[in-house]
Amino acid sequence: MSSQAAETSQLTATDIASRRQRFAQALTAFLPASCILSTTEELKPYESDGLTVFKKTPLLVLLPETIEQVQAVLRWASETKVPVVARGAGTGLSGGALPHEEGILLGLAKFNQILELNTELGFARVQPGVRNLAISDAARPHGLYYAPDPSSQIACTIGGNVAENSGGVHCLKYGLTIHNVLAVTVVTIDGDLLEIGSSAMDSAGYDLLSIMNGSEGMLAVVVEVRVKLLPTPPSAKLIMAAFNSVEDAGSAVGKVIAEGIIPAGLELMDKPAMVAAEAFANCGYPTDSAALLLCELDGLEEEVTAQIKKVSSVFKACNVSELRVAESEEERLLLWKGRKSAFPAVGRLAPDYYCIDGTIPRGQLPYVLRRMEQLSAEYELPIANVFHAGDGNLHPLILFDANIPGETKRTEELGSRILLLCVEVGGTVTGEHGVGVEKINEMCVQFDEDSLVQFHAIKAAFDPDGLLNPGKAVPTLQRCAEFGAMHVHHGNIPFPNLERF
Repeated sequence: MSSQAAETSQLTATDIASRRQRFAQALTAFLPASCILSTTEELKPYESDGLTVFKKTPLLVLLPETIEQVQAVLRWASETKVPVVARGAGTGLSGGALPHEEGILLGLAKFNQILELNTELGFARVQPGVRNLAISDAARPHGLYYAPDPSSQIACTIGGNVAENSGGVHCLKYGLTIHNVLAVTVVTIDGDLLEIGSSAMDSAGYDLLSIMNGSEGMLAVVVEVRVKLLPTPPSAKLIMAAFNSVEDAGSAVGKVIAEGIIPAGLELMDKPAMVAAEAFANCGYPTDSAALLLCELDGLEEEVTAQIKKVSSVFKACNVSELRVAESEEERLLLWKGRKSAFPAVGRLAPDYYCIDGTIPRGQLPYVLRRMEQLSAEYELPIANVFHAGDGNLHPLILFDANIPGETKRTEELGSRILLLCVEVGGTVTGEHGVGVEKINEMCVQFDEDSLVQFHAIKAAFDPDGLLNPGKAVPTLQRCAEFGAMHVHHGNIPFPNLERF
């Protein structure tokens, strides 16, 4: 995490006020006045996303209602060289929707309609402002659902899920957003409308759909998404397993996968997270244990029954202290409620917390958990662990108090150490939250110089002036040189236009 991730605007307060008034007047040519927010009170709610450590006020917030309006806004931005940051529900946790002080924030909240629910071909065509959970709610009467289920699914939108390539507790078996999106319709910075992907298994040409997933709004603005709908499994059973050590729980994760079983979800919580979730949701967690695994198995009844026996046997061999299989659908949902409530629940333990998102090879879980315990002691900051253990996606929650001088900075340093630990063991600095401004320095360590140059080449191909979500996700080589991770590419800075903001 970097406190240097977003540079301060060079404009004076007078410059900002003048530019705001001028831009608002120009934009009324193709947007209703009600879609342009410009007062301090109107702009305040948009100053950050879920990562509230970073806050900036945009010049304007625009809330278009049609694709044509989005096209007009982007054409205007391209002609006037004004930065644009697209935003969904603002639930992101990496600062990906942090506004630009010299630009506009393009809110897509009004694009909230499910346009088509095709039960025969198994897909839904939705606008980017549709909530993740709303898709499954609409598909449920037809025996279908949308698999990726972030903990914020009640509020997060599908457009933001595409931007960050979001995951969820059931992504071990069914994949991330990228594995469940068939096509996207996007508007480029020049205002062109493109459809990328198709409902077929494959489409000709370069795989631009994969590039769009996880691109964090840096290449184009998503205005429509076609997602895959899956049949609801005939049977789903949940095993709750408690352990007297986090290491035993971590070891059990790898051994389940080694048995050839891919659970629908395999989640781990340590004692602080478990205790907080139990107090919040009253779901029956054994709070006297050190760690908890939730393992869901789904499929045909006979298959699930056989897998429960095999997984239970693995857990027993890993020194499980308590083993319980949910006896009803209500109990299954209640046990999941605790896990999905873990983030807000941990918020009751300290004035502030910072959520890390890194991914490691499953076999490194015991080692990384031990190292995090050591780092927690070194920085004198408690950590509550909640993560998608099956795919190695960690979510350590660092508890701190921003009112104590220096504690925020110490928290940022600890967060960076954890991310670098993930890279050290062969992992990555993000699993589903994106890079945004939060992890941009650590990208300098994960990727070498030539890789970053290629990332910038892709950015320049879509957005040569660097106007879409500037300063996010991919660090400039100059920044990496200042961070001390590498030298400037052959003594030159490639794609200098992307340095403007």
